[in-house]
Amino acid sequence: MPKTTPLMTRTPVGTRTIGPLGALLREWLPGQRWFAGKDRPVTDLRLLSMTELYPGCLHVLIQAGHQSVPPPVGAAPTGDCYQLLLGLQQHLSPRLGRAMIGRVAEGPLAGYTVYDALQDPRSTQLLLERMRHPGALGPLVFEAHPEAPPVPAGLAPRLLEAEQSNTSLVYGDAFILKVFRRIQAGVNPDLEVPVALAGQGCAQVPAPVAWFRTTHPQEATLGVLQPFLPDASDGWTLALDALGRGDDFTAEAHALGRATAEVHLALAAAFPLGPEGENGPLAAAMTERLEAAAHHVAALRPYVPGLKTAFAALGSCDPGPPAQRIHGDLHLGQVLRAGREWFVIDFEGEPSRPLAERCSAHSPVRDIAGMLRSFDYAARQRRPWRPEWARRCREAFCAGYAARAGWDPRKKHALLRAHETDRAVYEVLYEARHRPDWLAVPMAAIERLAVRGG
Repeated sequence: MPKTTPLMTRTPVGTRTIGPLGALLREWLPGQRWFAGKDRPVTDLRLLSMTELYPGCLHVLIQAGHQSVPPPVGAAPTGDCYQLLLGLQQHLSPRLGRAMIGRVAEGPLAGYTVYDALQDPRSTQLLLERMRHPGALGPLVFEAHPEAPPVPAGLAPRLLEAEQSNTSLVYGDAFILKVFRRIQAGVNPDLEVPVALAGQGCAQVPAPVAWFRTTHPQEATLGVLQPFLPDASDGWTLALDALGRGDDFTAEAHALGRATAEVHLALAAAFPLGPEGENGPLAAAMTERLEAAAHHVAALRPYVPGLKTAFAALGSCDPGPPAQRIHGDLHLGQVLRAGREWFVIDFEGEPSRPLAERCSAHSPVRDIAGMLRSFDYAARQRRPWRPEWARRCREAFCAGYAARAGWDPRKKHALLRAHETDRAVYEVLYEARHRPDWLAVPMAAIERLAVRGG
């Protein structure tokens, strides 16, 4: 391992092309689960910043463009920003074969093999060392929560394979580091929200221990370290296990409803409340999303008139609880059960959405509808389908929520139906594009919501 790399720098390099390395990355990026532009060829790669974290490992921010026509000279580049940790070795160890990006043939990196350093235990151990010692390294800033206990040295890392839009590492079954791959300017909600909820004493959300960010080309969150719950199971796995055994899940669903209400109450206290809900613009936005989805999915079109009645009903119902910060993507995969307690995780929201939209205020009914749809998804994973199991879970969840929140989602029928319809429409479009074999799951809800009204 060389003491320095040919491109060693600790300062932003500005916006420029990435040179010979770009050809390798253009081939490699579309194959990564977290890359958002899989269906569009990468036409342009620009280097935004590069910092040597330690010898043989570069922290890189690149901008991937998908334009069919190059931008005019002098125009601001467009595209998605991605975070990479690139390892450099002249002779790559066989155990890192899966991490290999390619061998550079020319330029300052000629003769070096480039690989994804987040798959290298040595590199990820050194990354944790950076996080254990707050400070700045060029444009990178490493920070720790002032009330968090120090992170021990020497924790063994392991890469989680299930992550989709980011990369997560577990250290010694004590901490989990989420490394954001697609970077947007601003404070990531997965840092902002848990820090704020920790200040409210909310026990249902693990508090961040440390994090790192960049100051160039814009301020942005890069990764968050939180306590890991080694004995926890996610709600999706627990629900499927219960279905497989033929067990009831209502007690767990009721407790999950209470925990969700606890988080919503803490969010309302931590962030200024939004204005009272305005159903007119909400109905218009939902109708627009429905029409766009029906344009792409023919199976949805016969149900459009019936589904529109769900949105039209918003005009004559009460606006419901005030808009506030919410989770934004709540489902059984976003909650963990450890012992008798439920924990809510992953406040990042949908990474493809603009950060400002993910941080804006919404009705808490949106989160409730997401969880109700998740029970429906779980019930359809086993044959024969058990709609009664899903119905009991939905009822128990709402009852648990009402017991803590002080208002019952079931008594906001028109509002709940509209949000559940909007969620099901989103699911139809997603499944049609990515998992056609699953399309029948949201389509069953579409039929129920359009024909019977919920």
